[in-house]
Amino acid sequence: MSVPIGKRFGLWTLSFLVVANMIGAGIFTTSGFTLAALGEPKVVLLAWLVGGIIAICGALSYGLLIERMPLSGGEYLFLSRAAHPLLGFIAGWISLLAGFSGAIAFAALALEAYIPEILPPRWLASLVVILGALIHGFRIQLGAKVQNITVGLKLGMLVIFLIVSLMSFFRDQWICPHQSLITSPSKGALSSFAKALIWISLSYSGFNAAVYVASEAKSSRIVALSLVIGTALVTLLYLLLNAAFVLAPPLHVTSGNADIAAQAAAWIGGPSFAQFTRVIIVFALLTSVLSMMMAGPRVYSKMAADGVLPSVFEIKNTRAWPAVFLQMILALLLILIGSLQTLLSYLGLTLSLSAALSVSCLFFKKKSKPITGLQIIAPLIFVTATLINAIFLVIENPLNAIGTIITVLIGSVAYAALYRAKSS
Repeated sequence: MSVPIGKRFGLWTLSFLVVANMIGAGIFTTSGFTLAALGEPKVVLLAWLVGGIIAICGALSYGLLIERMPLSGGEYLFLSRAAHPLLGFIAGWISLLAGFSGAIAFAALALEAYIPEILPPRWLASLVVILGALIHGFRIQLGAKVQNITVGLKLGMLVIFLIVSLMSFFRDQWICPHQSLITSPSKGALSSFAKALIWISLSYSGFNAAVYVASEAKSSRIVALSLVIGTALVTLLYLLLNAAFVLAPPLHVTSGNADIAAQAAAWIGGPSFAQFTRVIIVFALLTSVLSMMMAGPRVYSKMAADGVLPSVFEIKNTRAWPAVFLQMILALLLILIGSLQTLLSYLGLTLSLSAALSVSCLFFKKKSKPITGLQIIAPLIFVTATLINAIFLVIENPLNAIGTIITVLIGSVAYAALYRAKSS
């Protein structure tokens, strides 16, 4: 018999989980490429604001979903219950391969890239994943406490960055609030803005992190509230950080530069401040890995409880290590065979489509409580914007869709085999 999981996670633990999932490598690198594409710092900030609004709409939408289906499992749960078990299984499969394993591998490899080579390639990334498994695999409460402490430290360091940047602003050291790389509007301005939103959307992914541990939350209302609080906090941080990144240094220093955060920090506070910023980035990536090692196994636990994965992966009150170690093994395999660039395009399209399909469950008839009135606005904005971004990503490079198509096909075959095995 299954031992019930305790209602152990409160508002701050869940909000910190959302923050940790969202703040990773993207915020510290994306704006360099976005600035090169858009050519105007203020338009870059507008793109981050639009991305934040879309993410908040996603958080509100997932809050509506979790109030209707207050259990762990995320997209797997929503689609299994509100649409069809096949769609739920494919969403769970996507979580297994891309949503968590791929994202963990990406964050760990990015962390390794920011640290001097003290170990052979991929070793440090692997050790970080193993550390996350050890923290979250054996003592669930310990993992939550470590998560809260590390996220608190990360937020503290980001506040220090913002204070130093603000002091620099008041000393009139920011030189490019009025600079621009363009002299007239481009005919492809809309396309460039859409492309920038695709890059930015990856930095906002993770707004839904708390739904994966909903069964262990004190209430579904707390889960829904934590999604909005965490996403709104990250949106505010992103806007403030990007103001420093794109307005403080000259454009020729940061435009197209993947290391825009450190370059801006060097301009604001010199080499020592740039080094401090690199420490923030490493710490942000570490907490991102730890948070996903906490959230991901809850999806596999729900799949095990439903009988679509072996029962050993079901998380009991005092035992989480089988699901956590499954997560660890898959992430380590992707670290060994993947690269940052290939993982980035694969994750962007696959996860966005899975999220859009899950939010679409709110419009399905097969649900206990239909959305009414103004509730429909946030889901409609999120689904529409996500699908537009996905279309632009495929148009930009049709090869981006290959990984997503292969993942869906393998998931469909696995479901068919499982269904046939149960029927026989």
